[in-house]
Amino acid sequence: MLPKLQTNDLIYICSPAKAIEKEHAHFAKEFFIQNGYRVEIATHAMGSNGYFSGTVQERISDFQHGLNHPEAKVILCARGGYGCMQIMDKLDWSSYENNPKHLVGFSDVTAFHLILAQKNIPSLHATMPLNFMDNTPESLRSLLSVLKGTPEVISAGTSPFNQTGIARGKVIGGNLAMVHALLPRMKKGDFTDKILFLEDVGEHLYQIDRMFYGLMYSGSLEEVSGLLLGGFTNISDTESPFGKSLEEIILAHVLHRKIPVAFGLPCGHQNDNQALILGGAGVLTVEQGGSKLIQSFLENPT
Repeated sequence: MLPKLQTNDLIYICSPAKAIEKEHAHFAKEFFIQNGYRVEIATHAMGSNGYFSGTVQERISDFQHGLNHPEAKVILCARGGYGCMQIMDKLDWSSYENNPKHLVGFSDVTAFHLILAQKNIPSLHATMPLNFMDNTPESLRSLLSVLKGTPEVISAGTSPFNQTGIARGKVIGGNLAMVHALLPRMKKGDFTDKILFLEDVGEHLYQIDRMFYGLMYSGSLEEVSGLLLGGFTNISDTESPFGKSLEEIILAHVLHRKIPVAFGLPCGHQNDNQALILGGAGVLTVEQGGSKLIQSFLENPT
């Protein structure tokens, strides 16, 4: 069972991929202090080693310290970028499995979310310190709310591309490019009866189509009970237009399934990036007037 964040609990901020600038780290630290918590920033969180916050071994050391930390109740990744795949299977997760704590982040942090999904430990797809200055109040409020054990219902407006229905199951996924890249690491049954959540940033339409073909050929799209689409921001077309919209590309891969499909969830690379529990039970309801996800840390949906 994940801890419910209490006043004076410790939040550990680390950078398993790119480094975070001091002003963002200090802003996040002050935010948590003002809300009654203690903060520890990892040794190399604001470091520099080429593209990364540190060498592979330095980033392993920082993250492992968080996994083993006797006091920390939250491991908050400072930002994404690229680098989590380099260390994900070099970490010793045994101490964490015996004493789990909240692991928070999105984008490249999807690598860790998928590991924890396989271990049946929920994690939190939510905003990170790099984005705190620009986030909506709802994003930051939802982060604290979930950490304190009171997850909020996430709602999205109507879309002409939605497919109505109800799906129940654990929520899995994260960044589309990361999910696609890690498909060879996933095991049979990892997607079975799950609600698949996906978001992305900066891709071309043809790349999204290609990644959905990868999901299709892996069998993952045949296993899920519902599809939940967050923000797809800064998506571009090629000089010769692809010929389909983002929504049309995605629906073409799942229309035959007749599963609920919800577009526009306020989660992803956007200012309104609300906290989503991955690995927890969810109930996705998609109606003509919009969609909502009731989420919890429970093992089974109600």
